[in-house]
Amino acid sequence: MARLTSAKRLALAACLGLMAAAAWAQPAPLATVPSVDVPRYMGTWYEIAKYPNWFQKKCVSSTSATYSLQADGQVQVLNRCKTAKGEWSEALGQARQIGRANSPRLQVRFAPSWLSFIPLVWGNYWIIDLDPQYQWVVVSEPSREYLWILSRTPELPAATYQSLQGKLAANGFDLQRIQPSSP
Repeated sequence: MARLTSAKRLALAACLGLMAAAAWAQPAPLATVPSVDVPRYMGTWYEIAKYPNWFQKKCVSSTSATYSLQADGQVQVLNRCKTAKGEWSEALGQARQIGRANSPRLQVRFAPSWLSFIPLVWGNYWIIDLDPQYQWVVVSEPSREYLWILSRTPELPAATYQSLQGKLAANGFDLQRIQPSSP
């Protein structure tokens, strides 16, 4: 076997060091809560905080999501918010569970129903933390690109919010990106 020159050894050590650093910096795969009672989840949830995203740019206050179980078993989603002009903006969509009946992994779409066969119109909606009484929830997706903290009421107690931030930081979320919502 050929001997490594000092330059090759240095390059190899640098590569191994970079690989180790990259592996160390990656957060663990995103975990969800064990299960969700979908009928209990139905109703209105108020946005407390989120990672800013392109599809909510026009929303400046009063952001909420109302989930309704339909007769056919589908879940209707109505997202609402007020714009800078004080007008209501609404988006009507659909949610579906992925996997078992109590799965905390859902997908949502706001594209027209005739496009629902296209996988790309569905976005992951993973419930990663949930109050046992279903009074608050934290939702994200596997890459941690999106994040929402929601509550059954327009305000969340400060101690609860701080506790959730601690859990989010421990799970690899960037707290600097979190934007509190306006009631």
